[in-house]
Amino acid sequence: MNKAPAITAPKISVRGLRKSFGPKLVLDGVDLDIGERESVVVIGGSGTGKSVMLKCILGLIEPDAGSIKIDGAEVTGLSTGERERLMRKFGMLFQGGALFDSLPVWENVAFGLIQGRGIGRAEARKIALQKLAAVGLGPDVSELKPAELSGGMQKRVALARAIAAEPEIIFFDEPTTGLDPIMADVINDLIIKCVKELGATAVSITHDMASTRKIADRVAMIYGGHLRQPLCRAVHPRPRQRPDRDAGPRALTAIRLISPSPASGRGFLEDASPASGREFLEDASPASGRGFRRRL
Repeated sequence: MNKAPAITAPKISVRGLRKSFGPKLVLDGVDLDIGERESVVVIGGSGTGKSVMLKCILGLIEPDAGSIKIDGAEVTGLSTGERERLMRKFGMLFQGGALFDSLPVWENVAFGLIQGRGIGRAEARKIALQKLAAVGLGPDVSELKPAELSGGMQKRVALARAIAAEPEIIFFDEPTTGLDPIMADVINDLIIKCVKELGATAVSITHDMASTRKIADRVAMIYGGHLRQPLCRAVHPRPRQRPDRDAGPRALTAIRLISPSPASGRGFLEDASPASGREFLEDASPASGRGFRRRL
């Protein structure tokens, strides 16, 4: 008789997360579990709360209600010292790169090592060069200023900074925004490579469906303040496309939902094209209360 697999606590666990800004309710009871070494991508239209959820997990925004646990420990309401210790587990690639214009590339990469970890400049520079090499940038780039780099190179530098301290959890905020399709694919490959080498957990938010299908182990969608789509796994890469900003659940009409078992409550995302004759998911009007339905 086979042994039952050991049940491990999720690396990140979010329960009942709520956040409002004045009268505007952005997050209305979000629940999300992310396992160790798992890559989860959160999609959704602009203004649906993707970045707010990410900032709540990071501790940059205090939620109005709900629980956020990292490695099983509650992290809402931490003291400044406790928050600083927690932040050592995190790496972050910001949407615009957020590089310091006045610092050379290597100091940008080593900034957290020097300022946050107290590592000496010589050792920090050595680590920075190693991380730059990991994202395909040579020592000649290390002394340049960010303004001297292309957009794709700036993203690589930002990725090198995100992995410099070898974090346990890496957050990616629109990692391919502003890049051409070829460079976006290069960044996607680097994200997969770096996350795998570190054995890190990855949480990404994006509008880029091609990126979603490439880097995600599972996909979740925020709509109307909730995670409206069961966590799913992307199994087929598709041509690069961008969902309409206000498409809501219709952003998933190009992928098929297959439940591996009636009791699982989860599904898989499979490629489905109009020519294939296979079924699509479509929104059945939020006002109707019918949620999703399948159409052929």
